[in-house]
Amino acid sequence: MSSISFPGSVERWCVYEVSLPGKTGGNPFTDYSIKGVFTCAHEQVQADGFYDGGGVYRVRFMPSFPEEYTFTIEGSFGDAFSGAFTVTPASDGNHGPVRVSGCHMEYEDGTPYFPVGTTCYAWTMQDAQTQQKTLDTLSEGYFNKVRMCVFPKHYLHNLHEPSSYPYEGTPCKFDKEITGNFMSLMQVQPGNDWDFTRFNPAHFRSFENRVYQLGEMGIEADVILFHAYDRWGFSQMTSEQNDAYLRYVTARFSAFRNVWWSMANEYDLLRNLTNADWERMAAVVCANDPYNHLRSIHNCFAHYDHTRPWITHCSIQREDVYKCAEQTDEFRIRYGKPVVLDELGYEGNIDQGWGNLSGRELVRRFWEATCRGGYATHGETYLGKGSLWWSHGGELFGESHARIKFLREEVLSKIPGRGLKRTSLAWDETAAAIDSIMPSGYFLIYYGFFRPSYRTFFFDDGNDYMVELIDTWDMTITDLGVYKGAFRVEMPGKEYMAVRITRC
Repeated sequence: MSSISFPGSVERWCVYEVSLPGKTGGNPFTDYSIKGVFTCAHEQVQADGFYDGGGVYRVRFMPSFPEEYTFTIEGSFGDAFSGAFTVTPASDGNHGPVRVSGCHMEYEDGTPYFPVGTTCYAWTMQDAQTQQKTLDTLSEGYFNKVRMCVFPKHYLHNLHEPSSYPYEGTPCKFDKEITGNFMSLMQVQPGNDWDFTRFNPAHFRSFENRVYQLGEMGIEADVILFHAYDRWGFSQMTSEQNDAYLRYVTARFSAFRNVWWSMANEYDLLRNLTNADWERMAAVVCANDPYNHLRSIHNCFAHYDHTRPWITHCSIQREDVYKCAEQTDEFRIRYGKPVVLDELGYEGNIDQGWGNLSGRELVRRFWEATCRGGYATHGETYLGKGSLWWSHGGELFGESHARIKFLREEVLSKIPGRGLKRTSLAWDETAAAIDSIMPSGYFLIYYGFFRPSYRTFFFDDGNDYMVELIDTWDMTITDLGVYKGAFRVEMPGKEYMAVRITRC
């Protein structure tokens, strides 16, 4: 059996962990408890611990200040003990957890954060080679957020068994050749035998290792806690089992600075859960996450009430076949929170309308969302390429991800402020300005599928304005010079052009 272990120092906003041996008799997941209290001059945090198998209990903590800390660990199976450690300043690239700032986001140290996400539901439950390919792809810097499930996923083009399961037990035998219609993909199959009181620590350990690796790359892990695409029975647990699962997950993952909580992917497909259930479970997450990570809930048909105080930002799937990013303005007004379009369609070629957009159309939706003051999330669903990125991860084969990286690096990262909002210039363009009560002299104007050969502008007579022409598809930025008063900008008559105008 292991002995008590804790390091003497940790970096600010990183995971500090105390591990110790404890009782294994009975059911360690339910019969015993452990918690820690961590204190410095500026904060005191109580964090619940968890059983990690093999007779080992762990308590994790994320410090917010570069100071000297002390801690006390108490368990229901032994004497309390105390210790001390030093928190060192954050290193380059470590800006802390993401927080909400109006209709936008920023890291805890005040650095602006512009979410540019992707969807990769079950990538942590694929074979080791596929998981490594996913990490290699993500390391290219296309995205800074990944939507990912804790529970395995059973759905179209995703019918094989996962590499691990969250509970002790055995799954049903499943013949993927007999899969029928859409509804059969959300039906629990007979033959599952799970002990919902005993977690499988290896499953959660693998998941959190991937969360850690994402954090090292500056990528936020948008952790999806529930979903309906399930043949194993994890979507049908009782209220008590759901709450115990949430307490275990928050104890394990909350100390990772890059964690977000998505209560559900398509909450309204979980027909056995009511709004009262979602409110109760959200309260469990809030009560057991001492760091107040970002929280959302994602829809299939009807939006959840995003004005609810526990919801920090809107996670939205388009409700209309055609309209999606064009509704960003409306959502910002309705909810007064950051609008993240986490499902506005995927680039691909599958038989489903949500998964066969062209790369050009997905990039157009990203730019529309951006210039309306919102944010978008990528996905890719190409058949005939091996695994489908949207669920399995692996490699990307489409055309949109490189253009999305261009948007992130050459436009969003260079916004002189915390974010954009829609502004009124001409009727036939989507124009954005800095989201501030004070005029900034910055404009980003997107033309989408319109193809003007020139445009005229006038802001004032006294200031100089630098004008740049952006080809959002060919990924070029052309400096057109400095103008004053009324001026004409020559354009190439191509689709998907933008103009960036900045007061000198």
